Amino acid sequence: MATKKTTILGAPLKRLEDPPLLTGQGRFAADINFPNQLHMRIVRSNRAHGELLSIDATAARAVPGVFAVWTRDEIADLPPIDFRADKSAEELKPFRQNVLVRDRVRYVGDPVAAVFAEDAYVAEDAAELVDVEIKSLPVITSGDDAPGEFAPGLSSEAGLLTHRYGDCDAAFAAAHTVIELDLFTGRHSGVPMETRGALGVYTAATDLLELYGAAKIPHRNQDTIVRMLGIDPAKIHLHEGHTGGGFGIRGELYPEDILVLIAAKRLGRPIKWIEDRQEHMMAANQGRNQHHRAKIAVDENGIILGMTDEFWHDQGGYIRTHGANVPNRTMCMLTGAYKVPAFDALCHLRLTNKTPAATYRAPGRFESTFVRERLMDAVAAKLGIDRIELRRRNLITAMDMPYPIDFDEPHVENLLLDSGDYPALLDKALTWLDWDTLCGDLAARRATGEMVGAGIGIFVEESGKGPQDGARISIDGAGDVEILTGGASLGQGFETTMAQICAHALGAPYEKMTVIHGQTDLIPYGIGAHAARATVMTGSAVNVTALTLRRTALEAASELLQRPADALDIAEGIVFVSDSPPEAGGPSVTLAEIAQKNGGRLEAEDFHKTDSTTFPYGIHFAVVKVDPDTGRIDVERFMVAYDVGRAVNSRLLEGQLVGGCLQGIGGALYEEFVYSETGEPLSVTFMDYLMPTLDLAPDVECLITEDAPSPHNLLGIKGGGEGGINGVAAAIAGAIDEAIGIPGAITRLPVTPQRMKEILRHRAG
Repeated sequence: MATKKTTILGAPLKRLEDPPLLTGQGRFAADINFPNQLHMRIVRSNRAHGELLSIDATAARAVPGVFAVWTRDEIADLPPIDFRADKSAEELKPFRQNVLVRDRVRYVGDPVAAVFAEDAYVAEDAAELVDVEIKSLPVITSGDDAPGEFAPGLSSEAGLLTHRYGDCDAAFAAAHTVIELDLFTGRHSGVPMETRGALGVYTAATDLLELYGAAKIPHRNQDTIVRMLGIDPAKIHLHEGHTGGGFGIRGELYPEDILVLIAAKRLGRPIKWIEDRQEHMMAANQGRNQHHRAKIAVDENGIILGMTDEFWHDQGGYIRTHGANVPNRTMCMLTGAYKVPAFDALCHLRLTNKTPAATYRAPGRFESTFVRERLMDAVAAKLGIDRIELRRRNLITAMDMPYPIDFDEPHVENLLLDSGDYPALLDKALTWLDWDTLCGDLAARRATGEMVGAGIGIFVEESGKGPQDGARISIDGAGDVEILTGGASLGQGFETTMAQICAHALGAPYEKMTVIHGQTDLIPYGIGAHAARATVMTGSAVNVTALTLRRTALEAASELLQRPADALDIAEGIVFVSDSPPEAGGPSVTLAEIAQKNGGRLEAEDFHKTDSTTFPYGIHFAVVKVDPDTGRIDVERFMVAYDVGRAVNSRLLEGQLVGGCLQGIGGALYEEFVYSETGEPLSVTFMDYLMPTLDLAPDVECLITEDAPSPHNLLGIKGGGEGGINGVAAAIAGAIDEAIGIPGAITRLPVTPQRMKEILRHRAG
């Protein structure tokens, strides 16, 4: 028996979850069916804003195969869809969305009625027959527009949010230079491969409701449903299957999720709903849509003295379950990796007549990094300081860590940057790129008439926010290890990551691991997979639990081997005497044998608890080429430098960074939900909503470092799910500026060919 230890943590092991996906055995929401099920189709508003006068479903109900049609009357007892956090601000609650419209429609796509039929196509045909009468009301299509009326006597400006510290008045009064920029981030979304889907099942004998197709945060959504509907937590189970992408917009509670549950119980049959792509484009959460007026004050050497930002956040038709999370994250992360002695941010949280907005990968951080790095580029250009040198002068250093950012508002969460060496990562990235040579080559190309340039974006991410997560791990008589968590898998390699952490801590073979997740009936808690929490929180819980199980196994083996537990070790599922391994003739016992002698199972349950957040950080570099004739922008080269504290699986981490980067390129150059003046969505197909295809994707270079492990968990790990997207737009914007020779040219995302042509025409004029 070989007991040689192998390096598991950090190794690019193959994904455990891939075999069923690659062989067509995946079980996505659309693959799940139940006997006697009904299919649901939503009737959606065709107007952006109006008073709902009447709904006539007579013709739809008469269609053969239609079982029922619901309007506001059938579910008048249901409350609005609640916020995820039960302590969300009371003043935001009037802006929540009802399951079906009661009085006003507030965006094109707002659910007005639900048709339940024996067949999905019958449901779709019948939905076309529902006659909805709506009296038009004034439409607001921009957060910049003057606030209107969300409801009688209630302004569509839901709130004024602030994050402040220091004396900005004094900082700006003492400044050598003050720069103000007007910046816009366009409206786009995650657009995962799998559209939303939900199946509700009710078992009358046990009074049990079940929701299949639950993604991302099953336990937190279970808590919200329980609170919203006032039911016993034991009477509702959520089941996560395979999920074709999340990116922040999946996993939220939408009206359709509540409808399938309530209908399953009241109609007595399973209810299945799968949205089509057009529905998804007009009804799933959008985001990013902000307008910033940002200012920065610096001294003669470019040292930051203060920063202010007033911005307008276009929330869309309602405030959904994330509450005001996105604008709050925008403000709290705006200062990034720099020392900013004084800061003042004000957000106008405004409702408009567009699809509701919420989180999308690196919510608020993609936006704030674009704003902050545009300011830094502007300072460098104004003062004639090299843009790299300017950033270096202002970076928080390793000696400053942990670095507190304490806001004045008592209700605002303060930040404590846990660890990092930002200048060191910058140096490593510049070396990787051979920066001086790269800049020289680009300058030579520009001298021959090419429009080429390079840009940079430096950022801090946040991940692994608590308060706790747990796990159960067991070993059976065959030596197989089961890892049960409340985490969730969205395609990011969750099972592989948890197995690697467990194998590393326990000393059992990686191949013997089975990871179970996303089932609220099997484990009563779980943080899911959101805000880059999965690896840090659930991974740390798995690590702690595996170490507890390891101690239990060593204590049991101590009796069998007649050696003290601290004299024993475990490798490849074999417990042996540390200084006398089996290959040297020493005694040993397998974990399987220990489990057999313990009634066939060895088990542990434990928790990782923290009141702290981990802060990974990164730098993005982009090289672009602009075609002056067409306005097309090609990303010739993109590099992501990212410190993750400690990598669990280098291949998976690189995949996360590359995937996020390509999404960021989409948001920087292509993707935008456009609306007409009357609120009609103009980007509900892939003909109009452009996404970067493979021919437009650069080979993303990844420099992954582990220089700054987090002190807040035993492994030192930080999250990697959002580091690939955070700084993309900032780096591309700076690169375009240099390519076309106009400092500060890029003020609006995405930089579509049409917008690029307009900028070039303005330059020529």
